[in-house]
Amino acid sequence: MAKPHDHWIVLPHGPLTQLADNLFTVTGQLRMPLGETRRRMTVVRLSGQRLAIYSAIALAESEMDKLEALGTPSFLIVPSEIHRMDVKAWWDRYPSLTVLAPQGARDKVNELVPVTSTQTELGDPRVRLFAVPGTREKEFAMEVTSDSGRTLVVNDLIFNIPALPGLAGLGLRLLGFGPGAPTMPKLVAMKLIDDKAAVRQQLESWAQLGDLTRILVSHGEPIETNPRGTLQKLASALA
Repeated sequence: MAKPHDHWIVLPHGPLTQLADNLFTVTGQLRMPLGETRRRMTVVRLSGQRLAIYSAIALAESEMDKLEALGTPSFLIVPSEIHRMDVKAWWDRYPSLTVLAPQGARDKVNELVPVTSTQTELGDPRVRLFAVPGTREKEFAMEVTSDSGRTLVVNDLIFNIPALPGLAGLGLRLLGFGPGAPTMPKLVAMKLIDDKAAVRQQLESWAQLGDLTRILVSHGEPIETNPRGTLQKLASALA
């Protein structure tokens, strides 16, 4: 787990990219013991020109200018206790933010910033935020309906990182992190999941969403080719 920053530290990242009329994302690089990995921030433009920031990343000022042009940062969504690296920096920059964290992560997040609520109402009928069943209430997921379809945003429940070469890649593959396809890493599942049946049921429920166009994961590439089939395959692996 990367150490949380106590001020605004910009690490390498890409541009803020629009995916749909109300959905934006940016990816950054994060050095880990076994090599670099990719992390993702998702930005949702809510009604009333408000922004919800899911898994925050401190961006360069040029990209922050673009973000602020979209609306007012209103919700800081900390999807799990692990994704806290930049929450204090965001809170210091925008002290009026409503901080949301799942109940199972509240104590850890409170160590850095005051959690406003574990409730998930964002005041926009096109956005649904909730704790994933079967994850000890430690993982927030989000469904975002846009003009072009629906996007599922998950945190550490699903990874989609490429197969990496060398010993680092071998170590990651043994833990289920980098097989070059969407996966639920064994290490994450052991720490996160306490009810496989509940998680499987949720995956199967998502797989039934007829308008699902993509899955955004916090680590790895968006899943845009057959996202429903991917969810069904992951659900079957838990059976």
